[in-house]
Amino acid sequence: MVRRHELSDAAWARIEPLLPAHPRQGGRWRDHRQVVNGIVWKIRTGADWRDIPERYGPWQTVYQRFRRWSADGTWDRLLEHVQVHDDAIGEVDMTGVCVDSTIVRAHQHAAGARKKGTPPGRTGQQDHQTDRALGRSRGGLTTKIHLACDGRGLPLSFVITGGNINDCTRLIEVIEAIRIPRKHVGRPRIRPLHLIADKGYSTNKIRLYLRRRRIAHTIPERRDQLAARARRGWRRCGFDKEIYRRRNVVERCFNQLKRFRGLATRYEKLAAHYRSVVTIASLILWLNQDPQNRP
Repeated sequence: MVRRHELSDAAWARIEPLLPAHPRQGGRWRDHRQVVNGIVWKIRTGADWRDIPERYGPWQTVYQRFRRWSADGTWDRLLEHVQVHDDAIGEVDMTGVCVDSTIVRAHQHAAGARKKGTPPGRTGQQDHQTDRALGRSRGGLTTKIHLACDGRGLPLSFVITGGNINDCTRLIEVIEAIRIPRKHVGRPRIRPLHLIADKGYSTNKIRLYLRRRRIAHTIPERRDQLAARARRGWRRCGFDKEIYRRRNVVERCFNQLKRFRGLATRYEKLAAHYRSVVTIASLILWLNQDPQNRP
């Protein structure tokens, strides 16, 4: 019997082949499905690792496997696998990709990670809070998820930063993170046909980037930009209200993601671990898109 917050048989059949094989040497090995269900339960409920029910095995085993698969990219491969499958059957909608961000409060336990060492790709001068994707504001420590979703409201790519980072500074990074390989032959899908975003992304740099990549876009201009164009006698940028109404799919996507309490509040000290939490939540959304995969 499949319990609440556990993967259905159909969903498990889709991801099982990509999980690391059991080692031939050593003692008893905890079943992958049992451990993955424990990880999903933890993220769904937002409970502490030590509070994972015994039916999922020792909490140390569940945590260590979550940590190991975060480091070796297993969660990313699983999400890419389900995206490739849906793209092969023509389900991925790139005609109206929406971009936005949401702020997540960081629990007090998310602070205090060791400052020794520097994450890969960082310079020694980087601020510790930036390395850990934590931003400080009046409300305390926060993290921001910059996300792009397809026309159905399913996550295509995301970037994790501190909560004090401006949205428009990460749009190019989010767009360039979109990559869906072809199942058989062909180049990966990396370019949305149409991009929809709010006026927070209305900058000359972003519009120039989208034009160079030949990505049609619907982004409203800010009041100051409209006034400046009027003073200079320039015409407004093209804007279609009907297309812009489709932007609410990204809001619905955030609504679905924040049903995972372990995502709606950040408990992980390391940005890499919190990124894995968002990846797992996104994976569950893609798996549950097919009704037969729902428990």
